[in-house]
Amino acid sequence: MSGKTETLLSTLRLQPVVPVIVIDDVKSAVPLARALVAGGLKAIEITLRTPAALDAIKAVADEVEGAVAGAGTVLDARQWDLAIKAGSKFIVSPGAGPSLLDAADQSDIPLLPGAVTATEVMALRDRGYSVLKFFPAEQAGGAAYLNALSSPLNGILFCPTGGVSLNNARDYLSLSNVVCVGGSWVAPKAMVAAGDWAGITKLAAEAAALGQ
Repeated sequence: MSGKTETLLSTLRLQPVVPVIVIDDVKSAVPLARALVAGGLKAIEITLRTPAALDAIKAVADEVEGAVAGAGTVLDARQWDLAIKAGSKFIVSPGAGPSLLDAADQSDIPLLPGAVTATEVMALRDRGYSVLKFFPAEQAGGAAYLNALSSPLNGILFCPTGGVSLNNARDYLSLSNVVCVGGSWVAPKAMVAAGDWAGITKLAAEAAALGQ
């Protein structure tokens, strides 16, 4: 697990914000990813929430130089296999079901599993995980809640996602137990639909600057 943890951390530490994007039209995947990379956001989580998601991951993995394509909203072993075949370099889940964890155990690709409660964190810790997704971050108690976990659950790092924006990202990034945040604000649906890649690059650059 330690090797996969280091691989995951090296990806998450590429930038302070990991874009969490939903692709409705696979044709937008490559220009969107190029715009994000140009703004300084190389690791990109493409969620499995649309029929175009797997093709989008493959397109980004194959065609976008500098991009590290990952799959989000992966819920079970079947989706795990499909995401890996599409070219995902990391996997993100809102939770941590048994079949997903079993699939992850058999793979060299790292998993960022989701947890909210201390019990969920401890269960994943027992499975060897020390880097977790905190989701849904704002709805579950926000930065104050996550900060409260830092002392009793020392050594566990989080990527908070859900309700995170440019306005509150620094609240999370200032915490000792936060490695990065996940956010969808860097690729608004309206801008993607309009093909406003320059605008998305600007948003990505603003997000990347949060780490400075």
